[in-house]
Amino acid sequence: MTPSRRIGSVLLPFAAGYYLSYLFRSINALIAADLTAELDLSAADLGLLTSVYFLVFAAAQVPFGILLDRHGPRTLQSGLLLLASAGALLFALADTLVGLMLGRALIGVGVALALMAGFKAIVLWFPAERLALVNGWFVMLGALGAVTATAPAELLVAAIGWRGLFAVLGGLSALAALLIVGIVPDESRPSPSPVRPQQTLTLLTIYRERRFWRLAPLSAMGVGTSWSLQGLWAAPWLKDVDGLDRGSVVAILSVMGIAVSASGLMLGLAANHVRRRGGKTEHVLVATVALSIAAQLALVFRLPVASSLSWGAIAAAGAATVLSYAILAQYYPREVSGRANAALNLLHVAGAFALQSLMGLILQQWPVDGDRYPAEAHQCAMAVVLGLELAALAWFLLPQQAVRRLAPMARLVTAAASTWRAPRRADQGAAPAGLPSTALKDGGALSPGRQPQAPPPRPQSEAGRRARTVAVARPRPRISATQ
Repeated sequence: MTPSRRIGSVLLPFAAGYYLSYLFRSINALIAADLTAELDLSAADLGLLTSVYFLVFAAAQVPFGILLDRHGPRTLQSGLLLLASAGALLFALADTLVGLMLGRALIGVGVALALMAGFKAIVLWFPAERLALVNGWFVMLGALGAVTATAPAELLVAAIGWRGLFAVLGGLSALAALLIVGIVPDESRPSPSPVRPQQTLTLLTIYRERRFWRLAPLSAMGVGTSWSLQGLWAAPWLKDVDGLDRGSVVAILSVMGIAVSASGLMLGLAANHVRRRGGKTEHVLVATVALSIAAQLALVFRLPVASSLSWGAIAAAGAATVLSYAILAQYYPREVSGRANAALNLLHVAGAFALQSLMGLILQQWPVDGDRYPAEAHQCAMAVVLGLELAALAWFLLPQQAVRRLAPMARLVTAAASTWRAPRRADQGAAPAGLPSTALKDGGALSPGRQPQAPPPRPQSEAGRRARTVAVARPRPRISATQ
C-alpha cells in the first residue's frame, strides 16, 4: 500500500471517528450553563453527567481491546459509531437527568474504541519507525473536535439549540461509520499457526509488569487531568474565578482546542526528533506533563500569567497519548497492541472520570453565590488534582534502583500464577505459561516483535541414540590455539 493510500484510506477515516469522540468529550463544557438552567442541575449533577462518559468508556476498554486484536479495527469501529449516533439522538430528546445520562453513556460506549482503533490501524498499516509521527497526525486531526466544540458549536447552539446540535452530531456519527466501512481496506491477516504465544497475553499479565506501572500513573494523571478540565471544569473556572462573559469563555476554550490539536502533531515531531538524537520518548512525556503542572500552579496561586497561555498548556497535555502509546509499542508485539493500549487507556479514562467527579464534589462543599462558586472552591479542587499529578511525576522520576527493589515480589507473584496455570516441562525455561522465555526481559517486560518458537525434537531411532551416546562418551582431542 502506497503512503498516500495509507493516509486516505486508513488515517483519515479513523481520524474522523476520533474527531467525533473528542467533540463529544468536550462539548459539555460549552453547554454546561444551558443544561444547568434548563434542567436545574447542581455542580455534582453536572460533574456526574459529564463524567459518566468516562465511566462507560473505561468499562469498555478491556473487552473492546481484546475484540480489536481478534477482529481488527474496521468492523468494530463502524458498528460502535452507529451506537454513538443513537446515544446522541437520545441525549437530544431527553428531558431528565436520567435520560441525559443514558444518552451520554451510549455515546461513551460508541466512541470508546475511536482512539484505540485508530492506533491499532496505524500499527497494522504504517511502518514501526513512523508510529510516533503518524500518531501525532492522528491525534492532531482528532483533536480538531475540541476546536469544533467551541466557537463553531456555539454558532450552532445559537441557531438550533443544544438539542439540535446533538441531532446533527448523531447524523455525523452515522456518516463516519459508513465512511469507515466503505473506504478502509480489509486487514491482511497472516495464515494461522497452531500456537500463537502472543494471544495468551492478558490484562493481568500487562498489569504485573514493572515498566507498565512506571509509565501508567504519569500518563493517566497527566492526560486525565487535561481531559477532565477541558471537558468540563475549565469553563466554570473562567466564569467564576476570572469573571469572564460567555464570549470570552468560548474564546479561551477555542485556544485550548487549538492547543491540543497542534500539540498532537508537535509532540509526535518532538518525539521523532529526540529519538533520532539518541534520546527517549519518555523525556518528551515528562516535559509535557511538567509544563501542564506549572500552568496549574500559576492558576492556583494566581500568578501573573496570561489565562490563555495557562489553559493552552493544560490542554496540550491531553495529546500526550501520542507519546504514551508510542512507548507501549516498544514493549509489546503488534498482534496484542490493541489490548496493551486498552490497558493504559483504561487508566486514562478512569482517571478522567474520577477527577471530573472529584472536582464536582469538592466544589459542592461551598455555598453557591447566585450561579457561581467562590474562587477558593475552584482553587482547592485544582490543588487536590495537582497534588496527585505531582505524586505521579515523582514516582516516574524515582531512581530505577528503588523501583527494581519492588521487582522480586512481582516476579514471585507472576511465577506462582504461571505455575498454577500450567506446570512446566523439564525442558522449558522460566517464562510464564504460553510465552517463550525470550519474550521476557528487563524484569518481566515483554519484548516487541513476534517471538520464534523452538521446533519440536526430531524422533531418533535406537541406533541413532546409541551412536550419539558413543560419540558423546568418546573424549575429543583439544586443539591448541597455536596450531
